[in-house]
Amino acid sequence: MPGAAGDCGEVASDGLSALLALEVPESGGTSSGNPGTARVDSAHGRSQPNMGAPRIHGELLKLGMAVGQTPVARYMPRPGRGAPKPSPTWRNFLRLHLVESAGMDFLVIPTAMFGVLLGFVVVSHRDRRILHLNVTAHPTEEWTKQLREAFPWASAPRHLHRDRDKLYSEGVRATLTHLGIREVPSAARCPWQNPYAERVIGSIRRELLDHVVVLNEAHARRLLREYQRYYNASRTHLSLGKDAPETREVQGTEHGAKVIELPICVRRTGGECPRAGREVLRRLSRA
Repeated sequence: MPGAAGDCGEVASDGLSALLALEVPESGGTSSGNPGTARVDSAHGRSQPNMGAPRIHGELLKLGMAVGQTPVARYMPRPGRGAPKPSPTWRNFLRLHLVESAGMDFLVIPTAMFGVLLGFVVVSHRDRRILHLNVTAHPTEEWTKQLREAFPWASAPRHLHRDRDKLYSEGVRATLTHLGIREVPSAARCPWQNPYAERVIGSIRRELLDHVVVLNEAHARRLLREYQRYYNASRTHLSLGKDAPETREVQGTEHGAKVIELPICVRRTGGECPRAGREVLRRLSRA
């Protein structure tokens, strides 16, 4: 259809008008030693900030300019180029101090009788192991000082990430100082600064608390302690190469094992078992 072709031509000409107005080299070739190409790339990058190097590279190819995408990306303007380098990001801080850091946080647990329990979790950044997990109906400063149970025998980390909950009183801070721990409080409304503890709490909710109705404090404590054993010894983690914090050996049919299917492990975790046999592998029988 001639009319449609004409319309497409007008749209294409409008889209390339900026490039056609720029200074272009008289002959093709790579951008190496070709200042004209560099001027086209940087000028068009400034005029079209939403266009990346691949799109600009495609436009240049349609102009008959034989240039690679890598040189185009090299000449793209970068925000803050020439400015002093910023300080290391929070992610870099977590990565650099991964071996010597831990995180702690609280989680709210509703009960069947409309009560509210408070859980307390401490997790190691190094191997994602849950070091301590407890629950109470009456949180106090003395109860929060149970950090000594999480770090026995001089095993305390150098950094301990926490939020700004009022339960972290002067007494709790004094306990941290006595253990030789440097506390790293998160900024207000920035839970991502304590990502590992927040992630563990999310896993506890999705894999346990969303599938059961907690009756009382004793019931919640039993469920959390059982989940802690499952989390450390059985649950796989992407950051650990799909292994558990406590390295789990491979048990399959090639080793002469027989797997018995148990789709739901209510008795153990209170919800669906994410592995086709946490209970199953406990009952592996040799063929």
